[in-house]
Amino acid sequence: MQNFFHKLKVIVTEPAIRNRVLFVFFALAIFRALAAVPIPGVDQMILEQFFANNQFLGLLNIFSGGGLANLSIVMLGVGPFITASIIMQLMTVMSPALKSMYSEEGEAGRARFTQYSRMLTVPLALLQGFGFLTLLESQGVVSQPTTFDFIVNVILISAGSILLMWIGELATEYGVGNGVSIIIFAGIVASLPTTISQLAFSYNPAQLPLYLGFVFVALFIIYAVVYMTEAERPVPVTYAKQSRGGKTYGGSTSYLPLRLNQAGVIPIIFALSILLFPQMVLNVLSAFNLTWVPQATEIVNQFMANQVAYGVTYFILVFLFTYFYTAVTFDPDAMAKNLQRNGAFIPGIRPGNHTSEYLGNVVTRLTLVGAIFLGLVAVLPVGMQILTGIAALAIGGTAVLIVVTVVLDLIRRLDAQVSLREY
Repeated sequence: MQNFFHKLKVIVTEPAIRNRVLFVFFALAIFRALAAVPIPGVDQMILEQFFANNQFLGLLNIFSGGGLANLSIVMLGVGPFITASIIMQLMTVMSPALKSMYSEEGEAGRARFTQYSRMLTVPLALLQGFGFLTLLESQGVVSQPTTFDFIVNVILISAGSILLMWIGELATEYGVGNGVSIIIFAGIVASLPTTISQLAFSYNPAQLPLYLGFVFVALFIIYAVVYMTEAERPVPVTYAKQSRGGKTYGGSTSYLPLRLNQAGVIPIIFALSILLFPQMVLNVLSAFNLTWVPQATEIVNQFMANQVAYGVTYFILVFLFTYFYTAVTFDPDAMAKNLQRNGAFIPGIRPGNHTSEYLGNVVTRLTLVGAIFLGLVAVLPVGMQILTGIAALAIGGTAVLIVVTVVLDLIRRLDAQVSLREY
C-alpha cells in the first residue's frame, strides 16, 4: 500500500507524467461530449426499444464506445479503424511486401502500415454509415430524410468516426496507453450507471440469492480474466559462451515468455464483424428493392434471435479466429532464426528447424486453452440471459475483458513512466 501511494505521489507531482494523464482525461471529455450529440431525426423511444430487443447491436455498441446507443455523430466509434487494422494485418499473410513493411522495416515501416490503415478506414466508415442508417430508417428509429439529408448524415457520422480515430491516436502519442482502447474503455465505464440503475429499479427481494450469485460470478470472472491475461509459458533459453579479445561473454540463461492469450480481444472483434457482415450487406441491398432481400433478412434475424444457435456460432468463430490470428502474429521460424543469430538455444532442442517446430507446438497447445477461454468469455452474456432470464444481469464478458486488459496496460505503462523518472 505504501508503494502504491508513493507511485501516486510521483504521478501527481511529476509534470511530465501528470500532463500525459491530464491529456488522456481531456481527450475522453471531448469524446463523451461528442457522444452526447445525436444525429437529426432520432426517435428516442423507438431507439430504446430497438436496442432492448437487439442484443447484437448492444454488443456492437461496446466497440463504438457507447456512441451507437445514442445515435450520436460518433455512433460508429473506432469500429471502422479497428476493422481496417484487422484487414491490414490479415493482408500481411497474402502480401510479402506488407509483411516486410510491418515486421522488418522498423518504426518507419510501421508508420506507413498505420497510414494505409487510416486510408482504408474512410471507405469502411462510409459503408458502415450507409448500412446503419438504412437499417435504422427501415425500423423507424430515424425519420425518413431526403436524399440530400441522408448523404449529409452518412458523411457526418463517417467524419465523426475519423475524428475519434484521430483523438485516439493523439491520446496514444501524448497520453498514456493505447488511445483507441481507452476510448472503448470509457464507453463501457460510462454505461455502468445505467446498468446499475436498471438493476436497482428491477430489484426483487425474492431474487436476492440470484443477485448475490451474480456478484460472486462477476468477481470470479474478473479474477479469471486477469489471471488468463497475465498468464505466460516461460521457455528456457541458454546463450552460448563466446570468446572475444581474450574475454568470455555469454553463458547466461533466460526465457521466452509465450503468453497464454496471444491474440487479446482481436478474435472477438473479428467474430463480431463476421456476424454483422450479412446484416450490413442486406441493409445496403434493401435500398435497391430486390425481391429476395426481405426473405433473407428474415432468416438472418431469426438466426440472431435464436440465442443457442447464435452463441454456438459465436464461440466457434472466436475459437477459429484465435488460432488464425495467433498464426498471423507469431512466426516460430523468425523467432528460431533470431535465437540462432544471437547464439541462443533451447536446452535439449537443436537450433534451426527443430527449434521452430518446438515453439510452434508449444504455441499451438497454449492457443487451445486461450481460444476456449476467449470463446467462453464471448458467449458469457448469452449464457447468463438463458440461465437467469434477466437481461440486465448479462455479464458483458467482452466488456470485462476489454476493461481488464486496458487497466492492466495502463498500470504497466504508468509503472514504466514512474520507474523512468526515479532512475
